[in-house]
Amino acid sequence: MRRVLALILLATAGACDGSKPLIRHEPEAPRFPAADRPVASIVSARWSDEDARDRVREAERVMDRARIAPGMTVADIGAGEGYYTIRLAQRVGSEGRVLAEDIMAPTIEALAERVARERLDNVSVRLGAPADPKLPANSFDRIMMVHMYHEIERPYEFLWRMRASLKPGGLAVVVDADRATQNHGTPPELLDCEFRAVGYVPVGRETMPSAGGYLATYRVEGPAPAPEAIRPCRMAPPTPAPAPTAHRPR
Repeated sequence: MRRVLALILLATAGACDGSKPLIRHEPEAPRFPAADRPVASIVSARWSDEDARDRVREAERVMDRARIAPGMTVADIGAGEGYYTIRLAQRVGSEGRVLAEDIMAPTIEALAERVARERLDNVSVRLGAPADPKLPANSFDRIMMVHMYHEIERPYEFLWRMRASLKPGGLAVVVDADRATQNHGTPPELLDCEFRAVGYVPVGRETMPSAGGYLATYRVEGPAPAPEAIRPCRMAPPTPAPAPTAHRPR
């Protein structure tokens, strides 16, 4: 008992003699700005099946514009049911890799079963988080974000954490509709602004009617900004729009 009391007294004295306290404080988490515009809810209603999308060569055209080539490593963010995942796996071939990510656990479980059933040995699946895709650093030639960007709750934090996963020269590829975010799209000017705010620069943009909108590409330039230095972009005042359509399955 005397030995225990002596150890307690020594520890107390050590905390009071001007040395560093014994309690360690965890570093404060980075503070990112919230999106200064509506964030679309995640919906799953189907309005087009995979055969219909293939008839207009949707995935083929998008992969061509994104310059997806055999041997590449590609991330499919918001992979959903795996429409792009499956076709990306075929395009990159046995020497390439595809990582399919989604934040919905049941969706990822179903996609993992599909990948196993179709014996896609070059595909892995991962559960992400709303503000962090949880991708390995310096790993991807392309990061695909197809009809999902408007659903990201904290886009500045998400894009900031995604930066390090691109290889030198790698591109983030966004496919979305040119309409307000609450109507399941992203105006191109707003998309450019949000990417620029986190240290990406636009590479190109073109209309993609077969994919339901446009395709934009971005690369990382310079160091990542400090989270507290990021300034949120303002969305232009809304204009009357038709009733929102169901979200395109991925």
